Amino acid sequence: MEFFRNVNVDWMGKAKYFVALSLILLAVGWISILRYGGLRYGIDFRGGTLVYVRFAGPAPVNQIRKGLQDAGLANSSIQTISDNVLNGNSQNDVVIGIEKKGEGDEALDASKQAILDVLHKTFGTANTAGKQDFNSITPSSLAAYLTQKDPFSLGTNANDRYNQLAQRLTNARDKDHGGIVTNFDDLKNLDGATPGVLAALKDGFALDNFTIRDVEVVGPKVGAQLRRQAILATLYALAGMLLYIAFRFEWVYGAAAVIAVFHDVLITLGFFSIFHFEISLTVIAALLTLVGYSMNDTIVIFDRVREDLRLMRREPFAQVVNKAINQTLSRTILTSGLTFLTVLVLFLMGGEVLRAFSFAMVVGVVVGTYSSFGIAAPIVVLWNKYRGQGTAARAGSAADKRVAAGARR
Repeated sequence: MEFFRNVNVDWMGKAKYFVALSLILLAVGWISILRYGGLRYGIDFRGGTLVYVRFAGPAPVNQIRKGLQDAGLANSSIQTISDNVLNGNSQNDVVIGIEKKGEGDEALDASKQAILDVLHKTFGTANTAGKQDFNSITPSSLAAYLTQKDPFSLGTNANDRYNQLAQRLTNARDKDHGGIVTNFDDLKNLDGATPGVLAALKDGFALDNFTIRDVEVVGPKVGAQLRRQAILATLYALAGMLLYIAFRFEWVYGAAAVIAVFHDVLITLGFFSIFHFEISLTVIAALLTLVGYSMNDTIVIFDRVREDLRLMRREPFAQVVNKAINQTLSRTILTSGLTFLTVLVLFLMGGEVLRAFSFAMVVGVVVGTYSSFGIAAPIVVLWNKYRGQGTAARAGSAADKRVAAGARR
């Protein structure tokens, strides 16, 4: 399928405009980064506390976010998790990340309590009346409560019996009900859950529609290590692509492609600073996806250049590159256009959780597409002109040798 036939655009003649546009975007983006003192990193990179919360139903992300904002925790991150969806057992978990205050156990307890306070205030649960949350109670605390109430009237011999009962109750809560009991009567078939025990539970505990499953503290050292690993992952990907393209074509093609990809990543990061998006692990995944996408588009053009070099040996090298770009224009519009529409819908309708990821893809698809013919291709043309290989015959000689060597292998 082709949108355009017999296209004859002088792309190399317009290369200076693409370069000027890139310089402007780079300047604006990095002025913004310097103005705000660097990029905004998420909890994964700057350190903080991750609180894992499970809800009885679909997690009300918008309500949680509003509650955090009202509590002065607007910089918190919220990520939904749905495990075992294919088995029909969605767990409705969210991970709430807040910046760590203090050190050690104090930071962990304070962060957990801050999240609990926000959740109780936001959803108006019965826990605000002073009752403990049954879905968060530990077996030892539950056993102590049952021993005090003594619904079996066992007196001094109650300790072991109630320890066993508390363990059965919490096991049933965690394994049979996914960590959340919404009605105490759901436990009535459990061994030992007599009407008296259920009455004691109803009297002393509340049933919230959420529970804290786990709390993790990400220290500054771990955050710095994650940042370093993210940078290394990107550099390793670029190095591998450089070697591959240098082997398949010539080293100048690989260098041009890597420079174009660096250009894409730097402009995307600049846009993140301008629009105040945070850099998280999901954004790093988007950037790596973007690296591969942009590189693939560049390779398609370079491969067509290599083919046309054999057919247009007496033509100027810039003209050969123009023809290659024009020949792949329909393919570029189809792939990039459809990808752009997909990630644009994801950005507009995918919700806050995917907003940063989809924003990186929206910017990256646009920048990565034009950098293939506006940055990478002009670099190759400029290099051949500098080397005195301005015609296709001279520029293609090294490529022909490389292809012949590959064929002999």
